[in-house]
Amino acid sequence: MWGDAGRQRAVLKFFLFTQGSGLLMLLAILGLVIVNAQRTNVITFDYFALSQTALIAPVAPVLMLGFFIAFAVKLPMVPFHAWLPDTYASSPAAVSILLSGVLAKTGGYGLIRFVVMLFPGAAAHIAPLAMTMGVVGILYCAWLAVAQDDIKRLIAYSSISHLGFILLGVFSGTRIGMEGAIAQMVAHGLSTGALFIIAGLLEDRLGTRDMSKMGGLWPAMPRFSALAMFFAAASLGLPGLGNFIGEFLVLLGTWRVSHVMTFFAAAGLVLSSVYSLTMMLRVFYGPKKTDAVAPLGAASVPHIAVLGVAALLLLALGLYPQPVLNLSVPASPHVVSIAQEQAQ
Repeated sequence: MWGDAGRQRAVLKFFLFTQGSGLLMLLAILGLVIVNAQRTNVITFDYFALSQTALIAPVAPVLMLGFFIAFAVKLPMVPFHAWLPDTYASSPAAVSILLSGVLAKTGGYGLIRFVVMLFPGAAAHIAPLAMTMGVVGILYCAWLAVAQDDIKRLIAYSSISHLGFILLGVFSGTRIGMEGAIAQMVAHGLSTGALFIIAGLLEDRLGTRDMSKMGGLWPAMPRFSALAMFFAAASLGLPGLGNFIGEFLVLLGTWRVSHVMTFFAAAGLVLSSVYSLTMMLRVFYGPKKTDAVAPLGAASVPHIAVLGVAALLLLALGLYPQPVLNLSVPASPHVVSIAQEQAQ
């Protein structure tokens, strides 16, 4: 009911991708339950009971693929990403924030909890492919983001690019890579959600998302522009902010597995600097191209407050990430098994 003119096509694509992949996961869950019932004569959906069967089941690779594809679509991983740009761009700002801040993180969580931890051996065999697709997503979507005029599409493609680091960290088979993936999930939710708030407010004020029709907005909205610069800096991985912690740890973990993948993933950070700073230049600097912008008033205090809280959280994560990194400790023993499989 809400969104721009392309919302019906976007929601149909979103429905087909997410429900189709969800069906695969449902079949994988039922298959795992049936295999466990044949082994133990007990029908149960208990995660810890099924995890014992998942380790020794001969069909574990097939069952693992059902979970992997489902969460790879939700992350999303290239080439399962086609639903995301249209959905993010056609949705109202609030829905774009929800999708980027919450839904995409279920993909990362699912890959950790139901692929790597549930099927460590089978996950080790697809780790090189998953990491390769993560690098492809980082570079390919960063390049597409550079070419965008629509600010929401730029943020959408940049989001897929940054999510590639999560895929790298999860399947790197290292503890530090897993810690980086979890830190990146938190930082990405904050920074990308904040950027969609900024894009939504600009669209509301200007009536357009086309950056070629913007420009020179800093004098009209200095506080808002300063916060936009902060989140653009976070998106490009400025040291001292949360995104840098996640991406740096992922690169350290990936370096232990593949120097080549680390090099190309790091090259994606160069492109992230290009599209982040280009967005700031086209929207907030240069000659003024519209008179539709009024100075921020009382109506925008909630926007400033939410953006300020997100900025403080990103700064706290960048300066003291240990509380978030501690969340990855339960996953670490399972990650070791992947590293051992890869070494063999």
